This record gives sequence, structure tokens and C-alpha cells, in this order.
Amino acid sequence: MSSDHPNSVGRPAAQAPPSTAEASPPAAVDAVSPAGDAAPVAVDAGTPAADSAPPAGGSALPDGSAGAPFLELLAQGAPAAAYEQPVLLARAEGRPAAWIAALEHAKLLALRVRAELEGRRRREAELSALFETAHDLAGLRDLDSVLSAIVQRARSLLGTDVAYLTLNDPARGDTYMRVTEGSVAARFQQLRLGMGEGLGGLVAQTARPYVTEDYFKDARFQHTGTIDAGVQDEGLVAILGVPLMLGPHVIGVLFAADRRARVFEREQIALLGSFAALAAAAIDSANLLTETRAALADLERANEIIRDRSAVIERASDVHDRLAELVLRGGGVHDVAAAVSQVLAGTVEFTETGDAPAGPLEASRVEGHAVRHGDDWIAAVAAGGELLGALVLRGHRDLDPVDQRTLERAAMVTSLLLLARRSAAEAEQRVRGELLDDLLDARARDPRLLRERAARLQADLDATHVLLAARLDIPAADAEQEAAARRRLWSAASHLAATRHGLAAARDGGTVLLLPLPRGAGATELARRTAHHLGTAVHEAVTVGASAPVDDLAARPEAATAAYAEARRCLEALLLLGRTGDGAAAEDFGFLGLLLAGDRDVAGFVERTIGQVVAYDRRRGTDLIRTLEAYFASGGSPARTKDALHVHVNTVAQRLERVGRLLGEDWQSPARALEIQLALRLHRLSAPARS
Repeated sequence: MSSDHPNSVGRPAAQAPPSTAEASPPAAVDAVSPAGDAAPVAVDAGTPAADSAPPAGGSALPDGSAGAPFLELLAQGAPAAAYEQPVLLARAEGRPAAWIAALEHAKLLALRVRAELEGRRRREAELSALFETAHDLAGLRDLDSVLSAIVQRARSLLGTDVAYLTLNDPARGDTYMRVTEGSVAARFQQLRLGMGEGLGGLVAQTARPYVTEDYFKDARFQHTGTIDAGVQDEGLVAILGVPLMLGPHVIGVLFAADRRARVFEREQIALLGSFAALAAAAIDSANLLTETRAALADLERANEIIRDRSAVIERASDVHDRLAELVLRGGGVHDVAAAVSQVLAGTVEFTETGDAPAGPLEASRVEGHAVRHGDDWIAAVAAGGELLGALVLRGHRDLDPVDQRTLERAAMVTSLLLLARRSAAEAEQRVRGELLDDLLDARARDPRLLRERAARLQADLDATHVLLAARLDIPAADAEQEAAARRRLWSAASHLAATRHGLAAARDGGTVLLLPLPRGAGATELARRTAHHLGTAVHEAVTVGASAPVDDLAARPEAATAAYAEARRCLEALLLLGRTGDGAAAEDFGFLGLLLAGDRDVAGFVERTIGQVVAYDRRRGTDLIRTLEAYFASGGSPARTKDALHVHVNTVAQRLERVGRLLGEDWQSPARALEIQLALRLHRLSAPARS
């Protein structure tokens, strides 16, 4: 057979002339039985025993010239057919039979040497390819590249038209095409073979190599329409498949295939098996490398998490140390906020209960955790169910859980500081209450001593203040519960008074506060804010009535008494109107306060309504009150007013302009006009001698 062309392995060689066909060298070719076992099958009857000895009837030619032509052919690497030429030439020249026999013997020896050399070269090429593949595997970087190289070398060494590799898919229970070399059919390149289907499925199922000389005529394996169509598209006929093994498990199949009938030799099957072992090792190495990389990535992520956690824990420890130091040296709530701001790299502020968003603040109090509100985080500062304020972290939409816990711990420390301060300030609050009681009782006091007592409490009695009467609206079914609620109200009011530089005391079943009036604010606004703050602090509806602003309380202690009476009347009016939990000032009710209050304060109403006009007349000797009476009596007509007063109309206009400056631009609105007329009538009735 001819072995000079790689695609001719296992096929009949080019035939010599019939007269010399019997001179072909013997060869043993390994085939595979239908069961898949390799067994030697004799293709030639072999050379007679005499082939290894000199021809009968004589010895080799004395000059050894019979072997010379064949040595030249061996040196030239000539094909096997060329070794017939010296014998044919000798016969044509009529050489003696002994000469021709010697040539025949030399030819057989030369062909045997040639076959041995060819075998050695083939094995050398196979070993070189295996070595190169192992080298690729040792430097594995890309699994696809290594598998492609294995398939390419297998195709080249076995001299096949196509080589390809499939891998098992445990999830789907089949095997799929992974790498192809020499394939031209798309459907073939996308084939999936079920276990036992096709030759590859049989190899994957049995873990044994299989070979077929003619795929479509082989009934040993299950043919399917999809697989047969793909094989037909590719035009394959002879197919050899060997399993890819990892231990006892098959992970895929390596194939070599031709587009014409062919017998694969035992050495070729063994070679493909070696490539399959390398491919399996490459896949295993790649899997291990992938797992190692994944494990390293996991370790790196874990290391990053550990580093982050360590940093967070260090920050938490730093906060703990700072807060402990603050508590030991008597720091305040704002010191706590500043310390937490540095650790959390943000702005943390302590806010009063009324200044924080009510919903998130209540949620934080109930849950005991910081609550996100927009881009801020709010942690309630509470003690015993009472809200004392809040710590607000500004501009941190996403907060680490440990940092969140740090903010919550800071809120807890803040509440402890406030409680400690409250305990220490209870004596101060009692002093505040005593001072307010002295003011409300209008006892004869030295203004200088009153100012000194107020200054020690950081209060300024010379500033403008508002008296506020606060009362809880709770059922009196349980006297103990009611008393506890009143104590909470007094505590919250005392805290508010201390933070606002005011005074507070428990009085007449409720609480009274003396608070400075903020710049630009009115008594009504202050009453409502106080009602909201106290109600939020004690979790009950608190109604607050406020007096008109009062000044110079140290010099005029009786002013506090009058203001308190006014605040109480306002409080009673709110309760009668059903405005529980609200706040209002006497100025909000006008003459309705006279109707609703139990104690009719006529003088107070007149003073609040037209007191400035009366005072102006008293100081300047003018007649604005009588002008107002005439103006309203004349139906608001300046012309009729001047007739009633016997003055010029310009004088009436000037007097009314002065009244507007004293009472405000809206003094002629229906509501104000009604109150002014009532006040004028009461003023006349209370002072008939001046009418």
C-alpha cells in the first residue's frame, strides 16, 4: 500500500504493473472490529521465510552491486513504486535469474527499511505534535486556542478531512459541538447529540472509542434525522471517535473523519486517544484555572469587605471613644453632633422636636432606628417615650449600616446627656418656677433682684415676652394617669423654657410659660408652635392660649398677672370652640373673647382695640375718639362727620389718617370696624364723665 501521502493511510496503494504486483512489501494494518476493539488483520500473506536469506542456488553478488540502486532510492526518499524499476530493468536486459533474485531480495530489504524509516518519521511527528500540545497546555491561557490547536494537529497527523471535538452538557444530558477544523457545513457545526445518538453519542455513553468505515451503513448506533442531516451536509463517511476522560467520567468526544471510506489503523486510534487525553487535561486545567480565578476574585471581594468593615469598625470605635470622652467631660448635645459629623464625613445637627419632620421622627422613635427622609437621616432623641429632639444627618442618601448604627448610638448618648442635664436642671427649673410664680402673684419685689434672678437663669425680663397657658386634653378617668401626664407636660414645658431662655411653672391644673417673643413673630404664631412642640413631646393634645406681648416685667410685675389672666381666657375660648390641641392669642378672638370667656375682661378688650387712640388723646389733648364715634355714627361719611363735629372736612380727613396710623391700615375693614365700634361703646359706658 502507498504511505507517502497522509490521506492514504489505511487505503490501497497505487498498483504496480500486474506482472510485479506480487512484489509489494508486506504490511500489518490495525483495524477496529465492529465491537470497537482493535485487532491486527493481515493485509498481505507476508514474506516467505527465505526473504531474509540469500536466494536459492547462490549468495549475494560478490560486488554487492544488487543493493546499490535501492540505497540510492532510500537516500532520495523515493515512493514505494520506484523500487520495482531496478528489477524490471534487469529483466528487460535479460539478466540471469540469480541476478534478478538478488535484486528481488535487495528490494524487499530496502522496502522494509523504508517502511521502518517512514514509521519512525511518523512517530517522531506524532511525538512532536504531542509535545507541542503539552507545551501549549502547560502555558494555558485560552482554552479555545488550546482545543483548536489539538483539533488541528489531530487532523493533520491523521490526514483526515475534518476533525472536531464535542463536550458533554450535564444540564441537558447531551453532548454539543465545541471546536471544528475543516468543517464547511453550518448545520453540522451546531449539532447536539443525545447520549447514545450517532457515533459520538455512543462514544460519550460507553466511554469507548468507536470507528466506522461508512457512517450511513453502520447500524451499531442510533441514527437520528437531525444528526444524519448534519453529517450528510458535511459529506462525512468514515468517522473515528475517542472519549475525553476525566478520571472515570466522560466529558466529551474527539473525532477524526473523512469524506470517503477509510480504515483507521490502531496507531491512529491510539494517537487520537493521546490527543483526547491532552484535550481533557486542558479542559480540566481551564476549569481549575477558572475556579481558582473565581476563588481569588471571591477572596479579593471578601478582603475588600473586610477592609471596609475594618474601616467602619474603626470609625465606630472612634465615635465611641469620642462620645465617652464627651460624656465624661460634660459635653453638650451640639458637641455630640460635631463629633459624629467628623466621623461620618457629613453635617449632623441636633434639632428640637418641633423642627424635625413629624412623620420620620415618629417612625424613628417607634422603630428605635434612624430613618431616611429624602437625602437626610433622622434619629429620634427620646427617653421613656418622650421625644427630646432629633439628630439629623444631612446629605447622605445612602448610609452604611454601621454608620447608621453610629448615628443611632449618638442619638442615644444625646438622650442620656439630656436626661442628665434634666436631672441636674430640675432644681434650676424649680427656681424658674418660683421666679415665674413670684411674677404672676405680683408680689412686691425689687426689680433689681428680679433681674439678677432671671439673669442666673439666662432669662431677660426687659425683653418682650408672651405669657402662655397650656393644658392637656385627656379624660380624667384615671387620676394617676392624669397626674403623670401633667408631670410630663410640666417637664416638657420646663425643657422648652430652658432652651428658649424663658420660665415655666405648674399652675391651676396646667402649665404656664413665659417665653421671649422672637423677632418678627407674633403671639399667635408662638402659641401655635408651643402647642405643637409640647403635644409632640408628650404625645397628647396640648392647647395653648397666649397673651398679647408684654414688656418690662421686672419693673411691672402686675403686667405678668394681667397677661396670665388674658392667656387663660384665650385658652378657655379655644376649648369652648373645640380647638383642642391648637394655639391662639387673645388678638385672634377680638370681642368674641368677651362672649366666650367666663370672666369678661372689658378693660382689656378696650385697651387692645382702641387703647392706642385713647392714649394718644390723653397725651396730646386731641379728640380722635370723638371723631371716630361721629364717623361711625355718620355711616362712614367724612362730610356728615364734619357737620356733626362742626369742623372742616380736611380736619376730619387728617384725624382719620392719624387713627389709621395708630390702629393699622385695616381699621375700616368690616371685622375691625365692628370691634372698634364695640370698644368705643364700652369705653363710653365705662367713662361717662368723658363722653
